[in-house]
Amino acid sequence: MDIPSCCSRDTSVLVVVLETSEVYIIISLSTRQDTQVIYVDPTTGSLCYSGRIGDDLFNSEEEALNYVINGSKFLCKSTTYARAILGYAALGTVGLLLVATRLSATIPNLPGGGCVYTVTESQWIKIQLQNPQPQGKGELKNIQELAELDIDGKHYFCETKDITRPFPSRMTFQTPDDEFVWNGWFSKPFKDIGLPKHCVILLQGFAECRNIGGTGQQGGTVALIARRSRLHPGTRYLARGLNACSSTGNEVECEQLVWVAQRAGQNIPFSSYIWRRGTIPIWWGAELKFAVEAEIYVSGQDPYKGSSQYYERLSRRYGAQRSELTAVRQKKTPLVPIVCINLLRNGEGKPETILVEHFKDSLKYIRSTGKLPHTWIQLINYDWHTSVKSKGEQQTIEGLWKHLKAPTMTIGFCEGNYFPSWQQLKECKGLAVSNDDFEGGFCLTSLQNGVIRFNCADSLDRTNAASFFGALQVFVEQCRRLGISLDRDAVYGFPSMNRYADFGNYGGSTDTLPPGWEERFDSVTGKPYYIDHNTRTTTWEPPRQDKPWKRFDMSFDQFKSSTMLTPINQLADLFLLAGDIHATLYTGSKAMHSHILNIFSDEGGKFSTFSAAQNVKITLQRRYQNVAIDSSRQKRLEMFLGLRLFKHLPSAPIHPLKVLSRPSGCFLKPIPSMIPIANGDSSLLSFKKKELVWVCPPAADVVELFIYLQEPCHVCQLLLTVSHGAEDLAYPATVDVRTGCSLDGLKLVLEGACIPQCSNGTNLAIPLTGRIDPEDLAVTGKSALLHPQESSYLPLLYDFEELEGELNFLTRVVALTFYPSGRTPLTLGEIEVLGVSLPWINIFTNKGYGAKFIELLQERHKQNNTSQHGLDANDSINPFLCDPYPNYNQNASSINGGGHPLAKPSAINNVMDLLTGDLASTSQPEVSNVTENTGLGDGGPIDFFDSSGDDNYSPAASAVHTQSQNESVREYSGTQQYINFYKSLSGSNKGREFDFVQAMKLEIQRLRLNLSAAERDRALLSISIDPATIDPNRLLDDSYMVKLCNYVDSLASWGQAAHEDQVNASIGLETDKKIDFCNINEFGETCCGAMCEVRAEKQPSLKASSSISSTGSSPLLLSCSQCGRKTCSVCCAGKGANLLISNSYKDMRIYSSLSSQSGSNQGGQNEGSCSSRSTLVDGIICKLCCSEVILHALYVDYVRVLSSLRRRARADDAARKALDQAVGHEVDRISNSWRGVDMGKKQLKKLLKGAESLAEFPYASLLHSVETAVGSEPLYSLLAPLAIGERHCYWRAPPSISIVEFSIVLGSLSDVFGVAILVSSCGYSTSDSPVVQIWASNTIHRDKRSFIGKWDVKSLISSSQQLCGPEKSGTENDIPRHMKFHFRNPVQCRIIWMTLTLPQHASSSMNLEEECNLLSLDENPFAKPDPPAAFGGTDKNAPCIHAKRIVVFGKSVRKELGQDASPQVPEMVQMKSFLERSPQLSRFRVPVEAERLTDNDLVLEQFLSPTVPGLAGFRLDALNVIKPRITHSPSSLDVDLWDASLTCLEDRHITPAVLYIQVSAIQEPRNYVTVGEYRLPEVKAGTALYFDFPRPIQARMVIFRLLGDVAAFADDIAEQDNSNFRTLPLASGLSLSNRVKLYYYADPFELGKLASLSAV
Repeated sequence: MDIPSCCSRDTSVLVVVLETSEVYIIISLSTRQDTQVIYVDPTTGSLCYSGRIGDDLFNSEEEALNYVINGSKFLCKSTTYARAILGYAALGTVGLLLVATRLSATIPNLPGGGCVYTVTESQWIKIQLQNPQPQGKGELKNIQELAELDIDGKHYFCETKDITRPFPSRMTFQTPDDEFVWNGWFSKPFKDIGLPKHCVILLQGFAECRNIGGTGQQGGTVALIARRSRLHPGTRYLARGLNACSSTGNEVECEQLVWVAQRAGQNIPFSSYIWRRGTIPIWWGAELKFAVEAEIYVSGQDPYKGSSQYYERLSRRYGAQRSELTAVRQKKTPLVPIVCINLLRNGEGKPETILVEHFKDSLKYIRSTGKLPHTWIQLINYDWHTSVKSKGEQQTIEGLWKHLKAPTMTIGFCEGNYFPSWQQLKECKGLAVSNDDFEGGFCLTSLQNGVIRFNCADSLDRTNAASFFGALQVFVEQCRRLGISLDRDAVYGFPSMNRYADFGNYGGSTDTLPPGWEERFDSVTGKPYYIDHNTRTTTWEPPRQDKPWKRFDMSFDQFKSSTMLTPINQLADLFLLAGDIHATLYTGSKAMHSHILNIFSDEGGKFSTFSAAQNVKITLQRRYQNVAIDSSRQKRLEMFLGLRLFKHLPSAPIHPLKVLSRPSGCFLKPIPSMIPIANGDSSLLSFKKKELVWVCPPAADVVELFIYLQEPCHVCQLLLTVSHGAEDLAYPATVDVRTGCSLDGLKLVLEGACIPQCSNGTNLAIPLTGRIDPEDLAVTGKSALLHPQESSYLPLLYDFEELEGELNFLTRVVALTFYPSGRTPLTLGEIEVLGVSLPWINIFTNKGYGAKFIELLQERHKQNNTSQHGLDANDSINPFLCDPYPNYNQNASSINGGGHPLAKPSAINNVMDLLTGDLASTSQPEVSNVTENTGLGDGGPIDFFDSSGDDNYSPAASAVHTQSQNESVREYSGTQQYINFYKSLSGSNKGREFDFVQAMKLEIQRLRLNLSAAERDRALLSISIDPATIDPNRLLDDSYMVKLCNYVDSLASWGQAAHEDQVNASIGLETDKKIDFCNINEFGETCCGAMCEVRAEKQPSLKASSSISSTGSSPLLLSCSQCGRKTCSVCCAGKGANLLISNSYKDMRIYSSLSSQSGSNQGGQNEGSCSSRSTLVDGIICKLCCSEVILHALYVDYVRVLSSLRRRARADDAARKALDQAVGHEVDRISNSWRGVDMGKKQLKKLLKGAESLAEFPYASLLHSVETAVGSEPLYSLLAPLAIGERHCYWRAPPSISIVEFSIVLGSLSDVFGVAILVSSCGYSTSDSPVVQIWASNTIHRDKRSFIGKWDVKSLISSSQQLCGPEKSGTENDIPRHMKFHFRNPVQCRIIWMTLTLPQHASSSMNLEEECNLLSLDENPFAKPDPPAAFGGTDKNAPCIHAKRIVVFGKSVRKELGQDASPQVPEMVQMKSFLERSPQLSRFRVPVEAERLTDNDLVLEQFLSPTVPGLAGFRLDALNVIKPRITHSPSSLDVDLWDASLTCLEDRHITPAVLYIQVSAIQEPRNYVTVGEYRLPEVKAGTALYFDFPRPIQARMVIFRLLGDVAAFADDIAEQDNSNFRTLPLASGLSLSNRVKLYYYADPFELGKLASLSAV
């Protein structure tokens, strides 16, 4: 629905909050004619959009608003009008929506169209979510601080053009340069739902223009666009110099764009000039001192690391016509000049002198490396402040011009014309630039090659002034070439070309005409006249070509006297505003020393007097900002950019779950109710009825609910809203949960989950897993962990006995069985089913995340196909069977059915250089100096990836590899290989005890072989080994375990920070995003021998030959950055060891910002944290320099990474299977269907003639499974969109089945007009023409369905011969062959039942002699006979039921819950009085004589008096802990910051952590009994939960034990001090101290008023 710009409208955003607290975003884009409605899920905060007309797609904003408020303004609580959406994020219990409420068109019309808007007023809309996810106080405080981030006046955007690159950009505005996009994370939710254009691309900085006039009739426009880089964002003292992303603090790209406005249809001449500004590109910082000037220090080790990458990024961007375009005038690659204008103080004793010296040395170092052969870097030192004080401002400006003359003329600027038509563009001579964002295109006649970079200490005041005077000279030249004369003499009619002829010859003849001019002669007089094609005017006066760059040699007074000052002052005004913006962003105050920019103004002296007083004020303001507020501002920037979320928002999800039970979800079976309620039981699924109390009849002891979900998904959580009257015991006590794709495929996933009594409105989240095999549960002994004797066991390192539930993304039905607490009637409240669904609609339309999903799935599918040959149908994809050496040993045997080569290349013949990432040859010399080879390779700062530790590599048994080459290698199953490895490790003594390292190596091998914990335990038990003996969690003492966990958790955090830096560092560079943190050796790998001075791995891990060859070639040796010893790759520790030793990411500031360290300012180099960061993380550390706890931490982290990869692979495999079942053809061919999607929609529109398709997958589904023939398209393909799938493929039933029943659940309640069957490509014949019968109903009860009609297809084909025989080739526009079964009258229903019955030509009963000969010698006596050839078999006479598609057409009933907000019906008034009856008994607290905490506060013992009454239950105040999203360092497969998982399914939802509380009692005489075991739901911290005992008990002591996955929970990281390691093995929030209270029931009237004081 895109429309041309001539019909464009202003973008309008309307945020509507209803009285139910639901939030709708109604947005009408300027580039579309329609209006979209985005629904913010009130529970999880996920954005919901389907693109269905009438649901969330409307013709106008008015129509959309009327739909949202259901025609009643009284339902609207608040309305916010806005002009643009800037971002959104769901952060657990809060959703933050950022909108621009007021915009200023600061650049109204760019050449070629496009308006740049500056956000002048914005608003953060805080949406309170009903998500019960626990969040700490620190995390909630950070969310509040994020909502205080100031956006106004400092950010801008363009809706229709890419302005993240120099003008003009060849790329579309939807493919911006990530370096300058500031809301990338905040815009992600809109991209994920397929609406990327609905959230603008936000840039930080300044963009504004001024109209200028010359001395003649020609005028123009000048725009200043300043883009602030996000690669090193932050405040003044937290973001200086270089960082790990090879970017500098306060880095800004500035663009000066000048053009001549023309009438419509005319070409527009323009020119663009680019320069940069930023801090010095070396590693340095400053210690902030309040009373004196900050003390500068430079990194003591490798201060120039990343400098070459910084210049390389500039060279790539500003090379001879930027990388997007192809140069046409140059045959060889020219040098790219980068000229650095350094404005620092350079006098003796000046604190900035140390930076000047290091700046010089850094360039010398870069030249010595030779890594930038096509880049020429020049440094010009110009002490600005000293020059101003000694020479004055005017001579300082003149001196700057002398330095800038040569580089500016050499670099030049970009010139060209915009042509509104393609025909004009084709005729241009130059570089053509065009894309879909605008009509016509640009023709570039000259290009800027290189860039000038200005810097001072902070890239603020001096930088802004110097860049203005440098850009001023270019501005005058730009105007001259565009025909805008700024010469004053031209006003009085004097030629300006000769006055300054003595300043030199600048090239070009004075007789030449300006660009766009032509000389002709009058045919009558012969007098010459001149045509200006730029303006389409003529003149008798010759337009003499002026001299270029003539003002560079003028003095200041000459410049001022010869130039029109009005345009100059207008340009100065732009620089003044831009300087204030950049200073405010960096320091929190306006720019200083800005009066010099008004030097051309007549009132310049006044500005100078005012500036002196203003500077003092600004200095004090900056110092306060730096000391008191900078840390908070820094945190807001990090969160806004989506960085360091593991620290600031540790529990917030990247992809929130979806609530899939809301309408159009429905109940498949009516729920009994004591009193009828409007809208029926659907109210229980609607958020609009949040306060509803559903009362079941007293006779309903058990209530069973069947919920049909609105989309197929993997179910992750059940969310219950507690609703009851005054008696809280009316709410159910337990619940069973079953899930499945259909009614007949339901599986039990949770049994007897406890539901505590709570106050009304409490949200209880019950985590769900897929079905767990009972045998797995038994063999792992997981249930035994809940017994008292196992309560002291804490799997702190990782879950050794992890259970794996089934993952199914096609789950559609959820059955709940509620059991009462013993008192009736039973009450219910809102029920929500949360899960993760695949982006089905976007997959079918190739939009949004769907296109990316298919791309990633195809990529991983190909990776597995290259390494797997014949996976078993029941096997999961092995994420570790991806060969990093695809060309090696291609004929090697495969393992585990996976077909992966059994050995990797020799470490000698094909070894990865840990420093450069290159493969080293056998003749490569030994490397002994790490420093000289670090950080300057073509591939980026350093390639962290190491082949020996790549978790994407599937190791194989080296013992198998050592078999004789003449003997074929046997294919071992993963289980058998694991047993072999175990035996090799344990040696001849099978009962030998394993140490910690051996146990970890065994676990690593288990994960690499893709075995589950249950499969491992079965393997060990088969050889009589107790799995507990190799559990690493049991092999360490408690104190060491705590220390080790601290290191592992720190590595997870610091590794995540390093990964973020590596990903961002790759922007603008072709560097690798992978980091190997562990470098865990393969089995059989040993040290290379005597040449290695470390010899950390002396013995092979298995009884096999080492994988290190001894061919005589010299291995690559590296130097340890700690001890200097030479080490081979096997004896090197991973990059995680560098982080743990240096603690360089300990402060976790953004992008390795420098911590405040003292240092020398006399040229010395401080050994601050910056030095350790720059060298140690990228250096090499041998294993001898690592302590034992660090090496152990690397093992634990690696196991966590492999476990996470296995979960991810299981989810990806489940997604692939779901897609195969829904689409029906290979994943790598699904993209072929996208080309026909639009055509399919057109065919469907013709077929239905105005009606709607009501039964399309994924909105519709089948209620029961149907048997499908082998080789047929899957069952769900019958409901797939029309163009999806192969044209000649169709669904068919086995020939042995003569009757098939389809129960189709429609996408919503609908008025059905009829059903159509699209005929298969084979067509029908008299033998396979079925009889069709159709019923309609709203429930699953067959006896309540209504019969619609019966049709005989045989009679239809007799009158329509086109239905017979194979399909003839036709055009794609033709309507597919079909049969329509119209209903006499429209039927409103939700379920359509349809049976297809074949005529009975012969008995279909089973013949034992013919069909099942038990005495035959066939391999399978029960095998079915082959189907006919037409249907994939050999018997051509056997008919079968088949169809291409089933289409139900009619009209959906909108707003099923349209009356939700209506007043209560009279029955509700009666119900209210019933619910408000006070309970007869109340809870009273039982006094406790003493209590004792043991086992890390997980066990609470309460001692009671013998006289206490019978104990009825206990109250538990919900624990104050969180489940962190990050638990390990990133894997080498993670190349994206926010989309590590293909399915967006997080680990904590695949294997949810669950807590139990076990209650035991000691009765007289010391009788120990277990009272009960209660599964704890997820609730907000501090929520009171009441648990009743099965029966009242008498006891002297009650023992409470907290069991379950206690190690998976943590305290709020946002509240913790990074410098303090924890001293307890578990989160302090798990402590039962002051959380448990016993109670008994009693009549409050009998106990009197004093008893109320002890009420619980």
